[in-house]
Amino acid sequence: MISIPLFFALVIGFNHAFEADHVLAVGNIANKRSKLLLAVKDGMYWGLGHTSMIFLVGCLIILAKWTVDVAQFEKFEVLVGLSMIALGGWRVYKYFKSESKEHNLPHDHNHKLAYGMGLVHGLAGSGAVVLLALTDISSTLESLMYLILFGLGSVVGMMIVAGLFNIPFFKKLHMQKSVQLGFVVLSAVLCVGYGSFMVVSYFTA
Repeated sequence: MISIPLFFALVIGFNHAFEADHVLAVGNIANKRSKLLLAVKDGMYWGLGHTSMIFLVGCLIILAKWTVDVAQFEKFEVLVGLSMIALGGWRVYKYFKSESKEHNLPHDHNHKLAYGMGLVHGLAGSGAVVLLALTDISSTLESLMYLILFGLGSVVGMMIVAGLFNIPFFKKLHMQKSVQLGFVVLSAVLCVGYGSFMVVSYFTA
């Protein structure tokens, strides 16, 4: 019989994708896309990066009996905050760089940035997720299944988030430079602002 924590792993992972730092980070990556499919792929790769890091840490703790104070993972919140500050600045830079070109740039099908950001966010949150699996589930196999299902839920959630952030960039709106600029600047400012908040909050806690 499947335990209740395992049953709800997908739902918890899906909800986890909608946390503020995740939404802002993925939004800044996906809103540069002119095609919805590429944006959704950004969300998928972000979720895969997030999941792979959590699963790796989970295997070290659950299978390799890696002794670690999961509270120490909170220190990685600073890394997440700094990465969001850098991401916001990078997004504005890339926008104006592309605008300076005389011709449209070819579609970028590279999703390494999304995957890398997912890895960083997964490292910061992996301690709490693994702790939850170890606390509520006694079976090693079910603990690992919990992490996989949690990750699958987060992948689906991030694909939806990325798709929603791409809506203002549908073809009809994509030609309106003022809409693009406003959305890029707003999302970048929010990303930098929240990243700064995370860094300051850690050192002032």
